[in-house]
Amino acid sequence: MAERIKGDRARHHSFGWARVVPWRGRRDVAHLVLADGAPPERGSVDDALVRLRRVGYTEVVTSALTAADSLPFVDAGFEVRERLHLLEHDLDGLERPGPAAPVLRRAWKTDRPRVLGLDGLAFDDFWRLDVDSLRDALHATPSVRFRVGDGSGGAIAAYAITGRAGRRGYLQRVAVHPDVRRAGWGRALVIDALVWLRRHDTRRALVNTQWENHGALALYESCGFRRLPVGLCVLDRSL
Repeated sequence: MAERIKGDRARHHSFGWARVVPWRGRRDVAHLVLADGAPPERGSVDDALVRLRRVGYTEVVTSALTAADSLPFVDAGFEVRERLHLLEHDLDGLERPGPAAPVLRRAWKTDRPRVLGLDGLAFDDFWRLDVDSLRDALHATPSVRFRVGDGSGGAIAAYAITGRAGRRGYLQRVAVHPDVRRAGWGRALVIDALVWLRRHDTRRALVNTQWENHGALALYESCGFRRLPVGLCVLDRSL
């Protein structure tokens, strides 16, 4: 297991088939992010759990997994923490922003504290980003688009992070301030992301959302996404 330490940040590990970072800033909870490719064998999962326990973690949370990828983790004692819908867009027939659409701009590094403030209002504790997880989201794919919309009083009204890897795109994060929901911000962010992906010859865009997040589902489907028959799940277990 490789280990990397930067300043006072918690330790980052790599098992080859996965990388491990603290979950949402909690140094006692490991976030196990699988690499692309085949899922690990049960023995590799057991070995990872032993090593993570030795370095002080008390709980492990996986990234969103397909049913097939989750099998060795279920065998190792993991349980389902969250179920997610997985949606796909083929990037054909895209809607274009109308003249009355909210104005978006490129996000700058100086925007990040306000983006995190908004994120804390838009998501519950389990899904909320911190400084490290925001940075990880911005570096999760080779190409990224980070857009924000300015609200009143210098606040950020909405933001989105979209990633691109080869011909596949990912809507990684879409968040709107609770006070300005249903004002067009979410739709503007989704359309902006899809147009950007299409412009770069991406063939497929994916997004996931929580099982009971009916508002997000309605937004994505109204923008042309369709639900895939097989969803995703996030697993966890104590150490």
